Amino acid sequence: MTTSASHANGVHFGRQDIQVVGLGVGAAIALVGVLGFIPGITTQYSELRFLGPDSHAMLFGVFQVSVLLNVLQLAIGVAGWSMSRTAHGARNYLMGFGALYVLLSIYGLSVGVDSAANFLSLNTAVNWAHMVLGILMMAAGWMFAQYYTDDKKARK
Repeated sequence: MTTSASHANGVHFGRQDIQVVGLGVGAAIALVGVLGFIPGITTQYSELRFLGPDSHAMLFGVFQVSVLLNVLQLAIGVAGWSMSRTAHGARNYLMGFGALYVLLSIYGLSVGVDSAANFLSLNTAVNWAHMVLGILMMAAGWMFAQYYTDDKKARK
């Protein structure tokens, strides 16, 4: 469809629901990456390190961040914007990067907070946030893919 239709048809301003979700998730993740670089929003900002467990900067005073983690969040957010130009790309973004967040969470929980292997500066709150985010992203990709598939079949 090239024209916008009502919400009941799953299209918003020429975008399918899955694209809107992908764009929204990408924007939110990119915003988190930017906020990680803003003193005040990120407490103990002077202790922000490029990588490793020695970075003690805390986004919102809860989530441990490092420069590398912030850059990773920005890259994942930009990927969401880019991939959500198509419904298929949005589905792949939500499913693929959702799985990446789950794997990242499992990695963070298994290596521990003070381990030298904790190169992204992941604390327990970050690990569980990544787990929840990853599951929600994959669920959204799966749920909204149904509408994408139905629309794709209808066009044939």
